[in-house]
Amino acid sequence: MVAKQRIRMANEKHSKNITQRGNVAKSTRAQDEKASVGPWLLALFVFVVCGSGAY
Repeated sequence: MVAKQRIRMANEKHSKNITQRGNVAKSTRAQDEKASVGPWLLALFVFVVCGSGAY
């Protein structure tokens, strides 16, 4: 019984996508635009690469 309820909930959640035809978002999850690398890590990487190039 639980599986049927889960399927029904998923169908109701995504049923609006059928009628939108091309205007559907790629993901239903909220997407945050974050840098994949922090500024400190990037600075360390640049320091190591530039420092090793001096030799």
